Amino acid sequence: MSSWHRLLSRAVELRAGEARALLLGFAYFFALLCAYYVLRPVREEMGIAGGVRNLPWLFTGTFVAMACCVPLYGYATTRWRRGVFLPVTYRFFSLCLVAFFVAFQFEEARPWLARIFFVWLSVFSLFVVSVFWSFLSDLFSSDQGKRLFGFIAAGGSLGAIAGPAITATLAGGVGPVPLLLAAVVLLEAAIWCIRALGREADALRAAAPDAHGSAGEQALGGSWLDGLAQLVRSPYLLGIALYILLHSTTGTFLYFEQANIVKDAFSDPGERTRVFALIDLAVNVLTVLTQVFATGRFVKRAGIGWAGSFLPIVNALGFLALALSPALGALVAFQVLRRTSDYAISRPAREVLYTSVTPEERYKAKNVIDTLVYRGGDAASGWFFDTLVTAGMSLGAIAALGAPIALGWIVLALALGRGHERHIA
Repeated sequence: MSSWHRLLSRAVELRAGEARALLLGFAYFFALLCAYYVLRPVREEMGIAGGVRNLPWLFTGTFVAMACCVPLYGYATTRWRRGVFLPVTYRFFSLCLVAFFVAFQFEEARPWLARIFFVWLSVFSLFVVSVFWSFLSDLFSSDQGKRLFGFIAAGGSLGAIAGPAITATLAGGVGPVPLLLAAVVLLEAAIWCIRALGREADALRAAAPDAHGSAGEQALGGSWLDGLAQLVRSPYLLGIALYILLHSTTGTFLYFEQANIVKDAFSDPGERTRVFALIDLAVNVLTVLTQVFATGRFVKRAGIGWAGSFLPIVNALGFLALALSPALGALVAFQVLRRTSDYAISRPAREVLYTSVTPEERYKAKNVIDTLVYRGGDAASGWFFDTLVTAGMSLGAIAALGAPIALGWIVLALALGRGHERHIA
């Protein structure tokens, strides 16, 4: 046994043949989230600078843009094998970043470009992460996912720490626009990891008899509409879609609460950006510690149902606290705990749910759920929040609506855990 294998075995339950794939998955997710978090602080400030009351329009624009991208991705999966359409997806986003870099050189275009960039980055963040987890759930078995996905997710958390650090270090000297090119380099690193991981399929299949191995080495065929049809036909996938819809709804409510509370607390854009950066830092440090040392063991022992319900439980308690005290301190505590619970526990658990479906469902239906359903929930709940504010409802009263939603979410998570075990059986 190599020294690397012995060292990794202290953090996760690692078996022979899994170490290289584990480290490549870790590096892949690091590159993706580092690229995103280099750009995220810029987006957050653009959202508030454009007016909090305009956020529902930006969320709606994101949903429309997502609806245009999903058919293109669906077409790519039907025509090209995994080793082709995954790099093509990332190269498309790289070219977009280069185009933004050129366009931002024209000062007069920046106000509208800021809004377009907000929408684009919202699409980017969901699309590239959805593709990542589709690929991972195609390579790893359910048992491997329970043991290893938490550690792999820690790579993303470290990337989410490194990204803001890069932005904070370089933005003052070179400005935000050149950072777009740094994200391009990181996406190229992700493409290299994809190709290297593809070569690990045989080793993973040998390490676990139920591993998927090379299931995605051929074009999936069919139609770009298959993802919607698969979703409608499968109660299991519909349950996952509802889980994502509740996740999106509660997350949007909290995002709008955050925008209003931070806007009222700070008038200076620099201070607002600093608060967002501190929240990101706290979330990512707590997340990576949990993912490296606790997630795999917790998910394996508690089961997918209880791991998936961890985030809804935090939401129920958090919205109750925010309803009683809609102040900056309560908001920051809730936001940090919610995002840590999501990234460290619930996200790895819900991605394991996809290890028990077919490759077509893994790439097509999953992408519809992670993009259209998620952003559709964002848009609808954003307008609902705006309607409640217009009607004169206070932030505390709106927060109180999130608690009963979270209680239903807990029941659904436990049911999905039982459904996953039946699929595996």
